[in-house]
Amino acid sequence: MKKRVVVTGLGCVTPVGNGKEEFWKNIKAGVCGIDKVTRFDASTFQTQVAGELKEFNPEEYINKKEIKRLDKFTQYAIVSSKMAVKDANIDIDSVNRDRMGVIIGSGIGGVETIEEQHKILLDKGNKRVSPFFVPMMIGNMAAGQVSIALGAKGPNTNVCTACASGTHSIGDAFKIIQRGDADIMVAGGSEAPVTALAFAGFCNMKAMSTRNDDPKTASRPFDKDRDGFVMGEGAGILILEELEHALNRNAKIYAEVVGYGLTADAYHMTTPAEGGEGATRSMEMALQDGNVPLDEVDYINAHGTSTLYNDRLETQAIKNVFKEKAYDLCVSSTKSMTGHLLGAAGAVEAVICAMSINDSFVPPTINVNEVDEDLDLDYVLDNGRDKEIRYAMSNSLGFGGHNATLVLKKYDK
Repeated sequence: MKKRVVVTGLGCVTPVGNGKEEFWKNIKAGVCGIDKVTRFDASTFQTQVAGELKEFNPEEYINKKEIKRLDKFTQYAIVSSKMAVKDANIDIDSVNRDRMGVIIGSGIGGVETIEEQHKILLDKGNKRVSPFFVPMMIGNMAAGQVSIALGAKGPNTNVCTACASGTHSIGDAFKIIQRGDADIMVAGGSEAPVTALAFAGFCNMKAMSTRNDDPKTASRPFDKDRDGFVMGEGAGILILEELEHALNRNAKIYAEVVGYGLTADAYHMTTPAEGGEGATRSMEMALQDGNVPLDEVDYINAHGTSTLYNDRLETQAIKNVFKEKAYDLCVSSTKSMTGHLLGAAGAVEAVICAMSINDSFVPPTINVNEVDEDLDLDYVLDNGRDKEIRYAMSNSLGFGGHNATLVLKKYDK
């Protein structure tokens, strides 16, 4: 018999706030965290805006000496994980650490470290490259360092599926608990991609918005004049817990995880499959996995990147799955506020889904002046809504044709 899995803790560092409370307050209010790039001189780049973290102070959670040995994406993961553990009120010393695991995805890993150390190699020679270079930049190190920081000795892996990494991580962690291989999983995604090298690559793909004169409106999913995504950074972490384990320690329960779908487009390395075919099957798989009635899904947190193809094909996929019921759904893209956190996006959006269910509130899509004529769903424009949410769905669609879908449910005994 499958174990039931619930969400008992949330932690995040994002462009619209650090920590669950500040983050959720700003998401509800439709606050945009996008502004001019400050991390490097972007004056010669086609895109000069990003969703950067504000007032991030890792010293509150990590030893100063250790910080120097950690890429930012690992710092974000450790801080968010410690926030989530605290929110879940888990006493690490009282749980079976052998049955507490970690899965944290990252699409890129330590790109800032790669960039810095490559420059040192060219300017100063091979002997000056840091001995910490490799353990700082490899993508699995967020999961590895979080397990060290928490003393979590259970299943420990890293998922790298581009923009679907965070969602896949949470889904995989859900299945580990469901089949009985762990009691607690620390799961999510982390990304620190606001660097000159990463920007140059995405700019030259012409994938990012060039609305540099008005950063706050640059990310505009579903809008007729959308012109690309806006890069963001940060991390989102959920504490997933086997239901009986959570009840035995009187844990607060935000929501229950009930469904997980994952498919491949097998179509193109960056463009979604025609007709949203891969995303359609991912959603159908998640709904079937959780035995979810179509007419009880109230909210979809869309991948909603603000790119021409994604918004159109994801909308088509939603209609493929829900048919006429699609027009009764609330569908919003919170990337309009956070930007696109790449491998961390799905994790932060899973935090939003858990909070939406817990708070009976659907967050808005901001910055839409005129909905694209091809897009005709309820995108919850401008202002969020008070609404009881029975089931919430979150989609993530990554380069390489990776599709992932989670379904969360309002917890009932």
